Amino acid sequence: MLLTLYYILVGIIKAILPAKLLPKKSVTKEKVLITGAGSGIGRALAIHLAKLDCELILWDINEKGNEETAEKIKKFDGVVHTYTVDLSRKDEIYSTADKVKREVGDVNILVNNAGVVTGKRYLQSPDGLIEKSMSVNVMAHFWTTKAFLPSMLEKNHGHIVSIASSAGLVGVNGLADYCASKFAAVGFMESLSVEIATAGKEGVHTTVVCPYAINTGMFDGFKDCRFPSILPILETEYVVEKIVDAILTNQEALYLPRAVYLLTAMKGLMPVKAGLLLHKFFGTTSVMDEFRGRPTKSD
Repeated sequence: MLLTLYYILVGIIKAILPAKLLPKKSVTKEKVLITGAGSGIGRALAIHLAKLDCELILWDINEKGNEETAEKIKKFDGVVHTYTVDLSRKDEIYSTADKVKREVGDVNILVNNAGVVTGKRYLQSPDGLIEKSMSVNVMAHFWTTKAFLPSMLEKNHGHIVSIASSAGLVGVNGLADYCASKFAAVGFMESLSVEIATAGKEGVHTTVVCPYAINTGMFDGFKDCRFPSILPILETEYVVEKIVDAILTNQEALYLPRAVYLLTAMKGLMPVKAGLLLHKFFGTTSVMDEFRGRPTKSD
């Protein structure tokens, strides 16, 4: 009980203190693999970590976008490697992972960022797009983690990061397959963190990131809710700074904005019908009504 209270107190202190006041680990020369690095959060995160003197390994199905990210990193003499990978294909993930190990070495930080969104109501969602959502948004996390986690456990050093979503905490109208995949990603990371801790590997960390909608183009047409000051559409640089801070401080879960912590707690306490009323009150039942998304539906 005393230890439980201690961890609760530590959590409260970490939640209150600005990240700049918390102790941070060094990631200098760490090999960082980011999926979906050809645009959006993946690109911005790659550039940010490269400026911290990390060696970047970029994966994306979009070869052109991936190379553009690499060129931005090379402009300030960052070390970067690019691989074109279809993350919906397990065999391609495993074969490319083997290639990375041969050509670059063991990965120290894995960021599962790549994602797709159908953006249609469930009955209007083609089966192929639903399968794609599950393959890229969650199953790819299983295969990349299985490929790179063993060396982290062997060395008792590493970090697995999942860019999930607040849609992995609360169901959203018009995002059935996306929510299902993100709920799965959150569950996978929670279970994985327990397995790693149970194995006594204190040097291997996990972070699950659950942001509200981000202004990357992936959710183009996503409408503001009734109270955008509480649930704003987030800017890329803000999200990336918070993710990097979470990695450097070994933060297990990052919800953005902070209101998501409160809303998630309220969901757990409220009856289902009361929760639906809260959805309607905030206007989150109609945020996908004008959804367009970027042409490739990927990030």
